[in-house]
Amino acid sequence: MNGLGGLRNVVRQELVARQLDEQITARYPVGQRLRVLDVGMGQGTQALRLARAGHTITGLEPDPGMLRAAREALATEPAGIRERVRLIEGDGRETGAHFRPGSFDVVLCHGVLMYVEEPDAMLAGLARMLAPGGLLSLLVRNADALAMRPGLAGDWPGALGAFGSDTYVNRLGLAVRADRLEALTATLAGIAAPLHAWYGVRVFTDNVPDEQGLPAADELGRLLAAEDRAGRTEPYRRVAALLHLCGVRG
Repeated sequence: MNGLGGLRNVVRQELVARQLDEQITARYPVGQRLRVLDVGMGQGTQALRLARAGHTITGLEPDPGMLRAAREALATEPAGIRERVRLIEGDGRETGAHFRPGSFDVVLCHGVLMYVEEPDAMLAGLARMLAPGGLLSLLVRNADALAMRPGLAGDWPGALGAFGSDTYVNRLGLAVRADRLEALTATLAGIAAPLHAWYGVRVFTDNVPDEQGLPAADELGRLLAAEDRAGRTEPYRRVAALLHLCGVRG
């Protein structure tokens, strides 16, 4: 597990890893080396994990600071893993300028759509990057649960203002947008990558402080087990802070 960013980040990265591995295992033979595009890869947590599993990774990241952090993390890996990873400075809205259609088996777009005002065109471009049967993995802020964070913090004006909204101020102080499951389901169907499975991420731990560290290993295991189960179980997954949607290219 990657502890960078504290407990909230570990919960996010670990749950997404479990869910993503579940979808990959269901779609591809064990041992098949996949071509993976990670759009807005950030520090590269999921990209490096998949490279260690033997897959070939292309990371696309517009922020030079994040790209530098990803390169520094990659530099600590063995040569065999470094050779499987290519890092490119670029915008996820311009994948067509970098790659041919159908170039990848898996496309990741995690924590990116909230910064894109009109995401439909970007999503269509990502779907075009997939080979037939390829997997599109999206991690988005859940617009149907925006009142949960302020409500659980006792911020009643914030909670009341969040009902029906699709925008919020994140912990970086930026005004960004959120997505609804129903709308994204329709979008995925329209770009020929219909929704195959979806999960909730961070049902119980979204309100912990950014600086909160990890509990003891056994306690962390129980916490992750509870989060994992909630993210797969109705009605809990519908109030998760994040939604992980997996579409499959027809």
